[in-house]
Amino acid sequence: MTKARRTVVREGQEGTYHCIARCVRRAFLCGYDDFSGKDYEHRKEWIRLRLKELAGIFAVDVCDYAVMSNHLHVILRNRPDWVTSWSDEEVASRWRWLFPLRRDPTSGQAMEPNPNEIKALAHSPSKMLQLRERLQSISWVMRCLNEWVARKANREDECKGRFWEGRFTSVALLDNAAVLTCSAYIDLNPIRAGIADTPEESDYTSAQDRILARQAKHNLDQLPESAKTHPTYNQKQLIKEMEAQQKRADWLCPIRDTESRKGFLNMDLDDYLGLLDWTGRQIRQDKPGAIPAHFDAILDRLEIDQEAWLDTVQHFGSRFYRVAGSVKNLVQAAREAGQHWFQGKTAAQLAYKST
Repeated sequence: MTKARRTVVREGQEGTYHCIARCVRRAFLCGYDDFSGKDYEHRKEWIRLRLKELAGIFAVDVCDYAVMSNHLHVILRNRPDWVTSWSDEEVASRWRWLFPLRRDPTSGQAMEPNPNEIKALAHSPSKMLQLRERLQSISWVMRCLNEWVARKANREDECKGRFWEGRFTSVALLDNAAVLTCSAYIDLNPIRAGIADTPEESDYTSAQDRILARQAKHNLDQLPESAKTHPTYNQKQLIKEMEAQQKRADWLCPIRDTESRKGFLNMDLDDYLGLLDWTGRQIRQDKPGAIPAHFDAILDRLEIDQEAWLDTVQHFGSRFYRVAGSVKNLVQAAREAGQHWFQGKTAAQLAYKST
């Protein structure tokens, strides 16, 4: 029987969730559609840019994402603490950027809210309470993403009707082990689907964004001093491109805590990308090997069963339905939801050591 989303998604409390949206009839409405012969690949960039925009408006971290030809994966973490620190004026301004009263008549882009528009919202206590709840809501992020994409695609196709098969589904990630496994599962989606060989070739994924940004930073650091102080015209253009690429992943939640922002995994970026690369190679070659000692220690620290790692990463989506994590955390989540158990207990026993 279908359960209300509120039994898992606790609005007003910080939580991390794996959200999935699928195109109607799972048609390739975001890729090349063999049936119609049309190429909708450009819509993947729509989704990426819309996610980036929403990450700058909502009090929600985008931790991970992958845009596939007929579905979308994203890991979101709501941040009620951010909303608490915002003034009424900032809340009103963010909401008016999201739902503008005025648009540019030529481009259709939202126009900057004026002081009167902000004042009208900010001076309504009941409205402020409602907007603070919405701006930290996982459901509102997905609503503003999916509805925007659907309307834009329908305008392009000059049609009406559903674009997504229904409301998004969500899985609560209850601990670091579940977050790491789910992140690898999402970032390796293109490799499992056979459309990419490595994470850096996996287009429209958070892994690719982070890898390209990291490579750009490395290239900038390696520039000779003469190119930094007296660059030629071509060098200036190259440096400009690399500086833009270096910021490619700035909108994403960092892997580990930084001075200015809370990360979502207790590991370094290089360790995560290294583990991802090794895991992707095993999946692509279909010849599982022994986990390198360095990664073995990371998985052990997170209480992830090393022998089950590859299998769990490949089948995470079908193993956990509403919640994912250790058996202990699954039992606790079921108790808080007023249930005896959640689907996935057997999978949790195999994947995670902690019971």
